[in-house]
Amino acid sequence: MDVLGRARRTYVVLAAAHRDHDTTNNADANPAAFCQRCHMIHDRPEHQRRRRRTLFRRKAMGDLFGGPYA
Repeated sequence: MDVLGRARRTYVVLAAAHRDHDTTNNADANPAAFCQRCHMIHDRPEHQRRRRRTLFRRKAMGDLFGGPYA
């Protein structure tokens, strides 16, 4: 049985990530190399936090300049 002949090849792209999500912190222990999937999993809480903040700001700007936000 030729197992290697049936094996699927995939390419894994490494992505550079900051462990503390601070792009200005380039200390030796902060940068990490993750596969794209692991990088997205690592960044998910930060992305969710930024999304909530952006939506809050949009709502606040709507209230300030356009009346109640629909």
